[in-house]
Amino acid sequence: MHATVSNAVPSAERAAEAARNAKDTRDDRIFAWILKGCALIVLLALVGAAGSTLWLGSDAFHTFGFGFLTSAAWDPSNDQYGALVPIMGTIGTAFIALLFAVPVSFGIALFLTEIAPQWLRGPVSSAIELLAGIPSIIYGMWGLFIFAPFVAEHIKPWLMNNFSADPPDGQVSWLVTHVPGIAKFFSSEYPFFGAGVLTAGLVLAVMIIPFISSVMREVFQTVPTRLKESAYALGSSTWEVVWDIVVPYTRTAVIGGVFLGLGRALGETMAVAFVLGNTFKFSLSFLETSSSIASTIANQFGEAQGLQRSALMALAFLLFVVTFIVLLIARLMLRRLATKEGK
Repeated sequence: MHATVSNAVPSAERAAEAARNAKDTRDDRIFAWILKGCALIVLLALVGAAGSTLWLGSDAFHTFGFGFLTSAAWDPSNDQYGALVPIMGTIGTAFIALLFAVPVSFGIALFLTEIAPQWLRGPVSSAIELLAGIPSIIYGMWGLFIFAPFVAEHIKPWLMNNFSADPPDGQVSWLVTHVPGIAKFFSSEYPFFGAGVLTAGLVLAVMIIPFISSVMREVFQTVPTRLKESAYALGSSTWEVVWDIVVPYTRTAVIGGVFLGLGRALGETMAVAFVLGNTFKFSLSFLETSSSIASTIANQFGEAQGLQRSALMALAFLLFVVTFIVLLIARLMLRRLATKEGK
């Protein structure tokens, strides 16, 4: 009897353990399917949005063909549409935004992590987070009523006087005389009108600085303190520590943060619509007015019908394509950097 009871106890324990293992396996399988479902929802939403814009814009692609990408025409009265100006306006404003935002964000992040005293880091970080939370329409109103007049009065005349072939003061600069190609990037028919590609790019720069600087600050804080202290102990200056220790250690994440800001700039709508000018005249000048993909859709979609609506949906699909290309370039750059670093 005693032996029978002894054998029954381990058998019951093994049965309970097997039941627990089966339950854990079932729960893990369910959890894995839930996670896969979450990932598939994102992919389905992306594919659905891209596919719907392509389908709704198919009339414009069939009507204009490849010329839709290379034409600068946008004439609703004659049903003539081209995407060249919105595409160039989108890329131009995003390029200017990165040109100014990346160095400023880099300086902010380094100041907060390496130089700023502890009592100052909190208020500055809070101010940056506040900038990130301001609605884009507020940036647009600020750009239209405050910044654009400042550009028209101070920045644009100075740029045209020094880099344009038709300066407001009538005196062509030495640089334009000897480097004539530079003039086409700084020409303008309206020297004292503040809206344009440059103004929109600078407003976008202010908008994306909080995002890029926040990412940089977080990754700079991941650098081991021992590495920096060792460099300081060997007599390195702050700049040498930053350039030789901090930047190489965080290079991949920094580039990722920059492209995150670029994606934000490419898709911005309201702020750009206020200060870009919303014209469809092709120009290489940063001082001229233009239009972006997002602002064109926002301004015209409410009243668009027929082929015009299809052209706007085609623009929306092209914005998907441009964003995808940018993200693909970012992934390739990050992979190449990881390969060089031996990861």
